[in-house]
Amino acid sequence: MEQSELRRRTWASQADSEVLSEAELEEILSPHSWLPHPSRCSCAAAKSLLFRFLPVLSWLPRYPVRDWLLGDIVSGFSVGIMHLPQGLAYALLAGVPPVTGLYSSFYPVFLYFLFGTSRHISVGPFAVISVMIGSVTGSLMPDSNFMDPVNGTNETVLNEARRDSARVELVATLTILVGVFQMALGMLQFGFVVTYLSEPLVRGYTTAAAVQVLVSQLKYVFGVEVAEQSGPLSMFAVSRICTKLPQTNVGALVTSLIAMAAILAVKLLSAKFASKLPMPIPIELITIIVSTGISYGAGLKAKFGISVVGDIPSGMKPPVAPNVSYFGQVVGNAFAIAVVGYAICISLGKIFALKHGYKVNSNQELIALGICNFVGGFFQCFSISCSMSRTLVQETTGGNSQVAGVIASLVILVTILKIGQLFQDLPKAILAAIIIVNLKGMFKQFTDIRTLWRSNRIDLLIWLVTFVATLLLNLDMGLGVSVAFALLTVIFRTQMPRYSILGQVSNTDIYRDVVEYNKEIPGVKIFRSSATVYFANAELYAEALKEKSGINVDYLIGRKKKALKKQKKQQEKDKKEEELGSDCNGSGPAVVDSNGSTIELEPQSSSTPKAFNEPTLESLGLKKPDLHSLILDFTPVNFVDTVCIKILKNIFRDFQEIEVDVFLVGCHGKEASKLRGSKAVDPPFDSKSSLQEDVSCRTEIPICPPLEQSQVLASGFTFLCLLFSSPHHTSLRC
Repeated sequence: MEQSELRRRTWASQADSEVLSEAELEEILSPHSWLPHPSRCSCAAAKSLLFRFLPVLSWLPRYPVRDWLLGDIVSGFSVGIMHLPQGLAYALLAGVPPVTGLYSSFYPVFLYFLFGTSRHISVGPFAVISVMIGSVTGSLMPDSNFMDPVNGTNETVLNEARRDSARVELVATLTILVGVFQMALGMLQFGFVVTYLSEPLVRGYTTAAAVQVLVSQLKYVFGVEVAEQSGPLSMFAVSRICTKLPQTNVGALVTSLIAMAAILAVKLLSAKFASKLPMPIPIELITIIVSTGISYGAGLKAKFGISVVGDIPSGMKPPVAPNVSYFGQVVGNAFAIAVVGYAICISLGKIFALKHGYKVNSNQELIALGICNFVGGFFQCFSISCSMSRTLVQETTGGNSQVAGVIASLVILVTILKIGQLFQDLPKAILAAIIIVNLKGMFKQFTDIRTLWRSNRIDLLIWLVTFVATLLLNLDMGLGVSVAFALLTVIFRTQMPRYSILGQVSNTDIYRDVVEYNKEIPGVKIFRSSATVYFANAELYAEALKEKSGINVDYLIGRKKKALKKQKKQQEKDKKEEELGSDCNGSGPAVVDSNGSTIELEPQSSSTPKAFNEPTLESLGLKKPDLHSLILDFTPVNFVDTVCIKILKNIFRDFQEIEVDVFLVGCHGKEASKLRGSKAVDPPFDSKSSLQEDVSCRTEIPICPPLEQSQVLASGFTFLCLLFSSPHHTSLRC
């Protein structure tokens, strides 16, 4: 520690008294100079780790009861009321019994209160995740696997109890595996994985998922029996629904249409008068209660054949171990659900955190979601995420923390213990209506097509490819294709960047593309690429540089080589004639001085260096380019590889052949160190040193220290250009 303090004081005194060289600065700021010894285990370290793993311990003791409690209670009841219909409806999407949706609205919500870092998001069942789970249950546990023969006939009937039991076991195992993936990614600090899901990709994906959800609910709206289908091209199941339209159950259709109209109308009124209402009108809950009462009183199932929810057991169930034999079959789906669920949660979490002035921890959010899913899987929950509609209600009704989530989970607990069995006569058409109306926000994302067409065509292409791939290939495979395509667009954009020559803006030290500001510095070209230079675009960079320089470099080098070859032949011919004359006269080569006297010269040995410099273009009878200096702006370059270094050497060699000096400017610190370490550039230099005196004889690439990109090398370029304006410059001080 004493040595570190001494270094600190030395650095401070040197910074106040003199300008440090780059080498001295790198030595002082070396990564090991100021670091203290690794901290040992202590109570403070253990406490910090505990508070990071259980964020509730850090904020709950400081909870402002007077300011926040009332708002959290009102918000919690509002969200809990929404959880009830959405839990039942989204269980229908996942292909599991409705009570499973209630479990998924209780356990994970309470666990997120302990481990989550967002104060406003409402976790629980979500339509996109539910339909992803439904695709798994539909493919691995189709209805056809649970058909029992009817005694004495050739007919079969669906054994719903056996199917539901098998599906619950499968979904619980899938949920546990999702939790394992999320916890593992969080502990490995892989929270950044969501950055590969760009906003256009996520919006295109959720829009396609909304279309799939709509198609999956049409059979309940029309009251027809359609065999489940999942996997690629499952969207074409809508054609089978169309063939069943003559068998439509009129009662189910009328019920669902009335419910959709009522829910949509009340939602619009609630949004219009939101400022005057203490909380949004719980129209979904009202619809469920009223429709259940009508169904029970009028006997809709018996009279009209309308399908109802059926048995909803009351009470909690003990934890059950997963069936590990399913792991191999659902591992790919589990990873896709883990990533998508986290992406939706962290996106909404960051939006509300920015609005209310706090931060969410990306890696802790992964761990929190992982724990919610992992523990929930043992209690027959399905995978959860974050719902936009519930989150908006939680925030707009005065929710300030996850205490609102605890209140919401208690509402669901009371429902599971006492009230749930009262909804056994709830028509499935009502749940389908609730699901379809709640997709309205996702369908609005179709307007992204117009917005992206005007702003960014590449993002529009990502949106469209994601949408089409997800529709045709199902949700899991569609996600993989979409991410791969998005990454390919990044490669294409870096492989085909914009190349430009920079010119000086009049009366300023700012440099921009000469297409916009047509004022170049005489004899100097400043070349810039909009992307980094690496193996995928290094050759294109070199070609664009030669094209933009305005010099046919390869042609000029070829003519120079021909001229040198011709000169060499002439020299050999002259040498032979001299040797012939020397043999005849019996003496060595001679010259005549100013007095007319002949002086014989001693022949030089072959090891003696040449007494003259390399021939210039002018001495060879070739026109010298108007350009004498080429500056490569490396401010956009954030990394270099071996191919980049090789191309730089080739560029320097080629332009040196035609007597044009090449300089690198704006190199970032680490990249400059790599170039020096590869011996592709000169050793470090500073204000007290200079490049090699003989510029024309250099064999390495000169490099200048990093300059601020925002200035576009303003003062540096001005200084360089003053030096380069003289064709006889020999050195450069950076």
